[in-house]
Amino acid sequence: MKIIISAGGTGGHIYPAIGIINKFKAKEKDLEVLYIGTHNRMEKDIIPALGIKYEPIEIYGFSKTQIIRDFKNVFLINKAITKCKKIMQEFKPDVVIGVGGYVTMPVITAAKKLGIPTVIHEQNSIPGKTNKALSKNVDLACVSYEHSNKYFTNAKKVVYTGNPCGENALTTKKIPKESLGFNKNKKLLLMVAGSLGSETINNFFASFLSLINEDDNFEVLYITGKSHYDSFMEGKSFSSSVKVLPFLDNLSGLFSDVDLIISRAGAGTISEILAMELPSILIPSPFVANNHQYYNALDLKNKKVSILLEEKDLNANKLYDQVKDLLSDKNKEYAAMKKELSKLDMKNAGTAIYENIKEILK
Repeated sequence: MKIIISAGGTGGHIYPAIGIINKFKAKEKDLEVLYIGTHNRMEKDIIPALGIKYEPIEIYGFSKTQIIRDFKNVFLINKAITKCKKIMQEFKPDVVIGVGGYVTMPVITAAKKLGIPTVIHEQNSIPGKTNKALSKNVDLACVSYEHSNKYFTNAKKVVYTGNPCGENALTTKKIPKESLGFNKNKKLLLMVAGSLGSETINNFFASFLSLINEDDNFEVLYITGKSHYDSFMEGKSFSSSVKVLPFLDNLSGLFSDVDLIISRAGAGTISEILAMELPSILIPSPFVANNHQYYNALDLKNKKVSILLEEKDLNANKLYDQVKDLLSDKNKEYAAMKKELSKLDMKNAGTAIYENIKEILK
């Protein structure tokens, strides 16, 4: 079997694409994969390093301010469609899959023009502009949130599959919390500011962490993000129950030893905590397109598996009391969240995507 897959720009698109590739590799003995991405963003380094054949195309996102670049981009899109058609005529894929980012526009368009079956996957509760625009050209749209179906009424088929990133957390190498110096007899709260950190969140959590003491029934690991660690730690000291790190490689490997996570509401993180059935407190970033992190978190709140906190409502003392109550299960809220998480069964998104793609190819 031959597949072409395209995704670009951010890990939120690229890692689900890798998850889909890995599932196809596990299921198809004679699989050939070709990845089409941008010539200048992170996928150009990540994908070849995995030994996956890579074809770059030059294309940029549209801007409201850079009018000249937008005119140039119209030309580049048409040029990219022509290049993608040539690639596909030579490679002869059975299916072409787009997993988000503007780079997928010429890829899916070229496949449609050649009559090749097309698939898109959407990671967020509110889809990006590219996937919305492409939906009329695809044979299958896979969504990570059940209510997202309504945005893809022009697609021939829409299926709620979840996000394949979650399976990565299930199979990754485990990191015992004791290896990081934590007490095996205490609960562990993991706090993550995001891959690049957030000044607003870091300032707030400095106040929160100062409230933690050795008498609490939990300990805390706080990941600040590389670019914020030095400024965060300057002039600060916390109790021995708190550990602050700039970054932890393979963070999801720790999830099986984590009792509660406080995080932003990015699609990749949510897919992993759902797969690992990890109760969460989500603080959506207000600075993302379509405010999609808020709606990602709202979906989990409505499913009663997470607590949604908006930045404007953050209060260190209230959060401290809330965490203590949750981890002591004072009001049985924690047990209820665990029960609802187990009902969701979000461990098999990659398999669901694979099986639905195979179905449309019959």
